Amino acid sequence: MRNVVPYLPPANIRKIDAAGREVLSRVGVKVAGDGFLERLRRSGARVDSETQKVFMDDAWLEARLASAPSRVTLHGRRPDLDVRLGRRKVYFGNGGRVFQILDTTTGRMRQTLMADIARAACLVDALANLDVFVIPCQAYDIPADHYHLNDFFQAFNHTEKPVMGGCDTLAGAKEMHALASVIAGGEAALAKRPFVAVITNPISPLTFDAVTLQTIEFCTGKGLPLTCAPAPIAGATAPTTLAGALTQMHAEALAAVALVQFLRPGTPVLYGAVPSAMDLRKMNLSMGSVETAMMSAAAVSLAHLHHLPIYASAGLTDAKVPDIQAGGEKMLSKLLVAQAGADFIHLAAGMLDSGNAICLDQFVIDDEAIGMIRRLLRGIDVNTDTLALEPISSVGPGGNFVLVDHTVNHMMDQYFYPRLSVRMPFDVWTAEGEPTLVSRARETVTELLAKGRARLDNRLLSRIGKRFPAIEGAVVKAGEGYLTKKRKTSDAKP
Repeated sequence: MRNVVPYLPPANIRKIDAAGREVLSRVGVKVAGDGFLERLRRSGARVDSETQKVFMDDAWLEARLASAPSRVTLHGRRPDLDVRLGRRKVYFGNGGRVFQILDTTTGRMRQTLMADIARAACLVDALANLDVFVIPCQAYDIPADHYHLNDFFQAFNHTEKPVMGGCDTLAGAKEMHALASVIAGGEAALAKRPFVAVITNPISPLTFDAVTLQTIEFCTGKGLPLTCAPAPIAGATAPTTLAGALTQMHAEALAAVALVQFLRPGTPVLYGAVPSAMDLRKMNLSMGSVETAMMSAAAVSLAHLHHLPIYASAGLTDAKVPDIQAGGEKMLSKLLVAQAGADFIHLAAGMLDSGNAICLDQFVIDDEAIGMIRRLLRGIDVNTDTLALEPISSVGPGGNFVLVDHTVNHMMDQYFYPRLSVRMPFDVWTAEGEPTLVSRARETVTELLAKGRARLDNRLLSRIGKRFPAIEGAVVKAGEGYLTKKRKTSDAKP
């Protein structure tokens, strides 16, 4: 294990690991589809065809986990944007697949549209502390048959950072791969530097449906990185005790990694963990709870026990708007999970309403909070220069360090300078119109979207438009970062 959470010592991490492996051996996981069951049987796994259960004994499990890479690269479309996981560095991305957005121009929630995917991608592309763009929402103005094709297109056209997204159907995964291959210059080029990774999910408790397995098999065959991330809810789809929920989640996550490696050994895969909890007083989901944050941090140690890079979760809140509750819940979870040593933290930006909504202003606010966390993780440099004995000696008692060369030399490398937080005297603040962090975030969103531009050149956009006629809004107005073509209201989903 790399880092250890203070409330869960290594001995208890090992107990949860042992319990999770016992679940896989004694209880098993349900695997839909006779074809998969028979192949698993031939590989040496114990299979009960009548109940569709697969029992993963330690020897079988360990043999599969052994082929899982301990380092995984999420490629950008430029090498300088690559995210190299498993090297003791924490990376951050947004998250979602939600159905609502808080529209700050009206103050109301509305259904998410394709333009919101484009705008979110444009923001993540511009924000310095977000390393990966995760497709955050479902576009209601796109026909269901082709929404994966369209949302991945908007992602690719508005950011060059690594892209991750969920694929609910095998057909959607195939369309996405075909589109990415055209952008990459062919399937071989994409397989060499896959700039897209796929998110799938088992069904808690302990179930892998046929579509998820088919999607995983397709992605492994194409060399795409992926995660199959369980999302158990303590008190609902998992035991109410935190240790029990972690035991089940760990079993599901290990089973997912093992199934990926069973299908294609060596496939880049992330241990996935999206635990949450219920407020059992009224049966409300409480994804911003301290218990959710604790389980997410513990999951990091469980993944690293098996030398697996983790797709961890932090940054959720139960708040409905960017407010004090949102700031407190988000910072608590991101700080805990980052200090635990997570490789990649998704859901870290833009989320509101227990993971049910996004807000563009919140992307910018969360990016600044992540900047603070990154400064904390960097620590305090201690060396002959930073100990500053010479400047202290030259200034002496009663002096000041404002104009000392040592101050000028280090003013940019020692501090994180926030863009949104208010740091000014009260009279200056009043004279400037009493700005707040939220009002500044709103202004920043407008500024960044105005600067946004298409990331695919016109010749490639033309090829894509001809190859994929189901793509909506393929023409993007340069410099604005949002769609010029809009579907009629009558075409939108109810």
